[in-house]
Amino acid sequence: MNGLVIVLIGIVALSAGYIFYGRWLANKWGLDPKAKTPAFTHEDGEDYVPSSKFTVFSHQFSSIAGAGPVTGPILACVFGWVPVLLWLIIGGLFFGAVQDFGALYASVKNEGKSMGMIIEKYIGKTGRKLFMLFCWLFTLLVIAAFTDMVAGTFVGFKADATTGETTKVYADAAAATISMLFIGVAIIFGLVQKSVEKAGRKMNEWVKAIVAIGLLVVMFVIGMNLPIYATKTQWIIVVMAYLFFASVLPMWLLMQPRDYMTTFMLLGMIGGAVIGVVVAHPAMKLNAFNGFNVGGSSLFPTLFVTIACGAVSGFHSLVSSGTSSKTISNEKDMPMVGYGAMVVESLLGIVALVVVGAVAVNGTKPAGTPFSIFSTGVAGFIEKLGVPVEVATVFMTMCVSALALTSLDSVARIGRMSFQELFYGDSTDPATMSPVQRVLTNKYFATVITLFFGFLLTLGGYNNVWPLFGSANQLLAALVLIALAVFLKTTGRTGWTLYVPMVMMLAVTFTALVQKLISLVSNVINGNATFLVDGLQLIVAVLLMVLGVLVAFSCFAKLFKTEKKTQSDTTAA
Repeated sequence: MNGLVIVLIGIVALSAGYIFYGRWLANKWGLDPKAKTPAFTHEDGEDYVPSSKFTVFSHQFSSIAGAGPVTGPILACVFGWVPVLLWLIIGGLFFGAVQDFGALYASVKNEGKSMGMIIEKYIGKTGRKLFMLFCWLFTLLVIAAFTDMVAGTFVGFKADATTGETTKVYADAAAATISMLFIGVAIIFGLVQKSVEKAGRKMNEWVKAIVAIGLLVVMFVIGMNLPIYATKTQWIIVVMAYLFFASVLPMWLLMQPRDYMTTFMLLGMIGGAVIGVVVAHPAMKLNAFNGFNVGGSSLFPTLFVTIACGAVSGFHSLVSSGTSSKTISNEKDMPMVGYGAMVVESLLGIVALVVVGAVAVNGTKPAGTPFSIFSTGVAGFIEKLGVPVEVATVFMTMCVSALALTSLDSVARIGRMSFQELFYGDSTDPATMSPVQRVLTNKYFATVITLFFGFLLTLGGYNNVWPLFGSANQLLAALVLIALAVFLKTTGRTGWTLYVPMVMMLAVTFTALVQKLISLVSNVINGNATFLVDGLQLIVAVLLMVLGVLVAFSCFAKLFKTEKKTQSDTTAA
């Protein structure tokens, strides 16, 4: 089949899902455009910051569109392109987008609280503690996997496998420079916007967009001319330092402006890829279906764990309830932010599938990392538009590194907040806490602890961490779906749409975690394990399974015994 046809099928299906199913959910749950959102009622200049619809969409999309929508479909295509396409569409519309929108909606309706705090309100304190510990462990896996991925992308050197001779890789080094410029420029952009607001004015959205695009062009030109060459270890240290500041600085100062600019770049990447597909008309060279068991891996649960972002990802709910919900200015913006961002991400997954299909050899994906396959493929498409191959390669390398880095800063901040919430009591006022509790809930201490353990897991490398990350990610999605079902039922809203997704994701994730556990135990028994790789992952895997069972039990118990509230109770809630 032609790749253009596949992309068109994806666009039509996803657009229809957003227009009909997304709007239906919004109507069923109920939106109040006149209600004051937590961004206004709890405005603090740090986390709670009223923002425009596109600004919040930019943060949501750039945060959730990490490495997953590219990595997952490319890795999963070993089963064939048809099951991948079906899961991206069905999973994206009826699993992932529903979860993302639901988490955002529940948080906005509950004073911008995180999923952990929402679980405490509707399920109990024990459930909240267990969930926050699960979330914190999960963020460590994300930090480890994506830090290794980003640092590996920035490495400006490549060793020849035969001679051992080291050569410079210009595209990677140039992309690294651009990514570093992003940090400083984002801070300046944020300060300018804040100064305009303090002067009693509001920066026009079109003006802001033009400025952002102009800054992107300037950074791109500088990066092309001043590449930074450094080792992977050096880049890991730099990324960790950036994550520290992203975790503790106000949202408006660094993360929001960075995500805003990044969104234009990512949308440009998707647009360029789609235009490239239109021009090139690439044939889908992958086999349609390779069977239910390929290379010792079964389609269930491997496909559904491998394709997380792009179909359904528990991490997205942490972004929806942890950061985006605190910046929503009007409830009517939620469908676009919560449901719409996921739809665009699913489209990115479909584009990634078409790209790998265009460069496939003998019905299978070519050798190389998912990032390199995607970058090379799209760069080839863009080259057909008359863009020099060197420029196209740098642009794509910059985009794929941004995909991971924008998720990294969000998850680091969420990990810090999760650690703090573990030790909060009935009050978040430091004056009412014990000395030990004040230390544990300090944002700087929580950030350092989170990044330290994330760094330890980074030593295991991306390939070792990813399978565990995928399973934990999907288990988190299942737990969030159960918690949202409790919230919807308790408040008298339609929640049956979540029942099938939550049951399926529980079955998928526990099957995958058991398989991973068996593999890790086997390595230990056979003497093939090292503590910093297999040992740490085994500890995390056991903890995740135990916590997952406990949280799921608490949520299901509440779901089955909860009585639906009357309309008056719902309004009060």
